[in-house]
Amino acid sequence: MNLPRARSPWRAACLFVSLAAGLSAPAFPAPFTPATDGEVVERLPGRAGDDPAIRRVESMRRQLAAQPQDIRLRTDIARRYFDLAMAQGDPRYAGYALGTLALLSAQPPEDADYWVVRGMLEQFNHEFDRALASLERAARIDPSLPEPPGWRAAIFMVQARYPEARAACAQLAPLAHVLWADGCAAYAEAAQGALKPAYERLARTAARASAAPATLRLWAETRLAEMALRLERPDAAAQHFRRALDTGVTDQFLLGAYADFLLARGRPAEVLTLLAGWERSDILLLRLALAGRAAQDPRAADWARQLRARFDDAARRNDRLHEWEAAVFALEIEGQPERALQLAASNYAVQREPRDALMLMRAAVAAKRPKEAAPALAWLRASRYEDPVIARVAQQLEAAGGTR
Repeated sequence: MNLPRARSPWRAACLFVSLAAGLSAPAFPAPFTPATDGEVVERLPGRAGDDPAIRRVESMRRQLAAQPQDIRLRTDIARRYFDLAMAQGDPRYAGYALGTLALLSAQPPEDADYWVVRGMLEQFNHEFDRALASLERAARIDPSLPEPPGWRAAIFMVQARYPEARAACAQLAPLAHVLWADGCAAYAEAAQGALKPAYERLARTAARASAAPATLRLWAETRLAEMALRLERPDAAAQHFRRALDTGVTDQFLLGAYADFLLARGRPAEVLTLLAGWERSDILLLRLALAGRAAQDPRAADWARQLRARFDDAARRNDRLHEWEAAVFALEIEGQPERALQLAASNYAVQREPRDALMLMRAAVAAKRPKEAAPALAWLRASRYEDPVIARVAQQLEAAGGTR
């Protein structure tokens, strides 16, 4: 995100959107290290190539060629590549970020920003323990930075470590914008049986924060939309989505969340319009394939073919970062519930967000193997997480003989 010194990690790391989103960070390739810092790593066509943020980072790379030892410049370039990966859905940018930092890895500097960006990239690659350690080191170097506790809270939420997430949010409170701090606390509380008061708290803060940075308002409104859906208030959710879209910030996760909202309401044609030209993002290509299938669009078969090729390639590399999307694809498009269950179970061993639990439950129902969802049911009981969609699937599992 483009917040000064206090970029909210929630857009990138948590993506806490229940059934209506089910988003995860895309996998990225091995780090690409240019031969020189002035090398143009790639020029992307269309929407991405016209982005002023891309032109800016290319200009910064030219500066770095003349100042290769400038740690701050190198770190800023890596951060900007990471932001582009999250906004555009193109995993190559994350590879470029890693490549930009590669020259510092032999002797890492005692620079807080370096360790923050390194932690961001490690969590993006699901290296959560390493990410937590990097963020802790950043906090030791500069205790005034809001990003380390914010990112740590995000990682703890991904791992369903809610008390630790709330503690990290408390550390964030005196350091960050009130919308970020209140949103952090409210989202952690909403995961532990306090959905309605958490929603109302964040809604009040968001209403008073109209002057907050656009990226932060986008994050808060997307979270409010998800909470409104869990409260069975679809009209309120639609308003929150609209406010998020009205910020004008390019964000693939918002687009994915809103696409799922439309799909759940039988409006696939609107999804095709919303996501036109976004095939490069695995997250959004999945939604295009689902919408195309529902709308009987002739492009649906090609979108499915592209996804199948990407997932097959990831499997050959033993790359597990796509497993949630691959499970959805196997269940909803390929009609392979056993394969979906295998992928969902493997994914849940690493990521334990609500959407991961729901996917495991749905796959277990479809495969008629309810006991395989026992870990997700145990999480639901322990957390007291409130979501009518998850509750209904849990009831199906229990009726079919799943562990109570």
